[in-house]
Amino acid sequence: NGEIILVDSLEEAVQISNEYAPEHLEINVENNEGIIEDLVNYGSLFIGEYSAEVFGDYVSGTNHTLPTLKASRYTGGVWVGTFIKTCTHQVLNKDAV
Repeated sequence: NGEIILVDSLEEAVQISNEYAPEHLEINVENNEGIIEDLVNYGSLFIGEYSAEVFGDYVSGTNHTLPTLKASRYTGGVWVGTFIKTCTHQVLNKDAV
């Protein structure tokens, strides 16, 4: 499924993209570097006219197991840390409190 959305500014495009939280996001604007830090919800970002999504799947080595259904709002692609259980603990003494 695809969609074309016309916007009046890059800021509006960034806002919509962050709401959609796509699995794959391709951007091709004059100042790629200026927009990257504002894009925060995507599975994998493809930047510039030569960075087609297919390269992420088969050439450039990025993760192919990416979050879908807006899940990139709270998680990234599957990696080894996804399967590691972490446990934390605290021990306080009277002086610390």
